[in-house]
Amino acid sequence: MTTTSATLPPRATASPWSTPLPAEPVFVPAAEVRRRTAAVEIVVPVYDEEATLVASIERLHAYLEDRFPLPWLITVADNASTDATWGQACRLAAEIDGVQALRLPEKGRGRALRAAWSQSPAPVVAYMDVDLSTDLDALLPLVAPLLSGHSDVAIGTRLADGARVVRGPKREAISRTYNLILRTALRTGFSDAQCGFKALRSDVARALLPLVEDDGWFFDTELLVLAEHNHLRIHEVPVDWVDDPDSRVDVVQTATDDLRGVGRMLRRFAADQGWITGTDLPDHGPSPDGLASQLVRFAFVGAASSVAFFALFALLAPVVGPVVADVAALGLCAVANTAAHRRLTFARRGRAGRRPVVGSTLLTAVPLALNLVALATASAAGVSSVLGLALVLTAVNAALGAGRFLVLRRLFS
Repeated sequence: MTTTSATLPPRATASPWSTPLPAEPVFVPAAEVRRRTAAVEIVVPVYDEEATLVASIERLHAYLEDRFPLPWLITVADNASTDATWGQACRLAAEIDGVQALRLPEKGRGRALRAAWSQSPAPVVAYMDVDLSTDLDALLPLVAPLLSGHSDVAIGTRLADGARVVRGPKREAISRTYNLILRTALRTGFSDAQCGFKALRSDVARALLPLVEDDGWFFDTELLVLAEHNHLRIHEVPVDWVDDPDSRVDVVQTATDDLRGVGRMLRRFAADQGWITGTDLPDHGPSPDGLASQLVRFAFVGAASSVAFFALFALLAPVVGPVVADVAALGLCAVANTAAHRRLTFARRGRAGRRPVVGSTLLTAVPLALNLVALATASAAGVSSVLGLALVLTAVNAALGAGRFLVLRRLFS
């Protein structure tokens, strides 16, 4: 990463001020011996945090000095703040041993973590939110399994047994709903994607970061999903956590962006993407996948296939007639449906092999025969409109879903 040196700005006065955003990242490093010997680099991403930054970093520094037994380094990663945050970060780096500062020209928490972690010389990189909502006593249990080699990624969790959390019912419900969506849609096994208290081995971070596309709030989730997708070991630490009442996170916008991110990850995995290549990281084998999760993903794919079939039939029927339209629409949707289930619902990689191909052919032939019977029955009952026939056929195909799931599960087991 290209960096430039910085001249320390004056202390902030009572009135807010800002420094111009640089064209390139600006880095104010700690002493070289600190950087070279740190076992853990703790990154604190900030944006417009002039009200809390100094107190939080001083508190974190005091804790690490007094109670943390490993060599450490603190990096304040300012992602394009518009207030006095950068000036305070530079002053902290100049006056407190073991603190350094990084300023980025663009906003984004994920962007700040990517930049800081990518250039870290420490064997373990971590991050925590600037409000220090998580009890710092969880830091050593978080990083110890990474330094010992027993885990690849470690996360603080507010949703596991043993965690003690103080926050309102609204944020609790949102957090649990979001993590439930991840477990069902993306087959995740970790309990809490959003807790701002995580750590990785540096070699794991360097392997995963090129695969992470998001630079905002979805960065955490995408990183964890990709880690689990690549069979890396995720260690969870139940934490004591107190909600920050002054949090300025836009919950609605963040939730919307997160759902878009989930959809993007589904598309990537359906296309068999997101795999680490060219590294020496161990493959610990696929994580177990439950029946409930498979059923939810099967329903998602099935709903998309039903919409596609309805649209294709309605488009083709006026031109080529209902029978030919049914054959064409069902054939196209069956091929795409089976491929999506194979990669997404049942998480199978590589070439399909002979048995799934034969099974897919049967899964097309049986519904086609039933569709032709349904067409004849509907016509005899006086249903002649394209819309009416499309609705009948879509309903028939949906009714066949349970049998299709059982057959596909056996084919891809």
